[in-house]
Amino acid sequence: MSGPTGIALSASEISKVVDGPDGRLTILDGVALEIARGESLAIVGASGSGKTTLLGLLAGLDRPSAGSITLAGTRLDALDEEARARLRRRLVGFVFQSFHLLPALNAEENVMLPLELEGRDDARERAADALARVGLNARRHHYPHQLSGGEQQRVALARAFVHGPQILFADEPTGNLDQRTGAAIGDLLFALNREHATTLVLVTHDSTLAARCARSLHLHEGRIDGAAA
Repeated sequence: MSGPTGIALSASEISKVVDGPDGRLTILDGVALEIARGESLAIVGASGSGKTTLLGLLAGLDRPSAGSITLAGTRLDALDEEARARLRRRLVGFVFQSFHLLPALNAEENVMLPLELEGRDDARERAADALARVGLNARRHHYPHQLSGGEQQRVALARAFVHGPQILFADEPTGNLDQRTGAAIGDLLFALNREHATTLVLVTHDSTLAARCARSLHLHEGRIDGAAA
């Protein structure tokens, strides 16, 4: 469930500071944002601006040094690591630049994984259907090393959407693909997103992909640079 105002995700003055060999490093500094249910938002900016760090915090993969994040009506800072993981399994999907498929599992087994973690007894049937939706029914028993980069990313998309997440986080989903394959993956990503009415938060260097989102947020040296477009 989202909050009473239809806000899927909000962040209030979040910062992230880490200790490095040269002293303390501020990665994010006072970032605040709101994302409506069903909205698509692109987070853009130069390398090192804090985009991936922000995405990880919004998804509950890490905790901010200061500030608060509310995901689907739940304050993430009020949860321990195990509770955040349970929330992610139930509500969140992920797509990464490097696919993050398990090499010892075939395509169908990779897509089944989030359903098996939920204890679903229809995991294989739903995984097969999800792979058919991304055009990989004939490749469902192939292992990642037997698939092209575009095919691996389609498996990753099927895995991300198979449990019907409320929010999808995508970190450079076309970054490891050639232009033509990346465009096809972008088409598929937005088609699946519309089909599932999912809130989409996307980090990308691809201006064409970012332009397909309802609005963009530009990060510069850990801060939001002006109003979101």
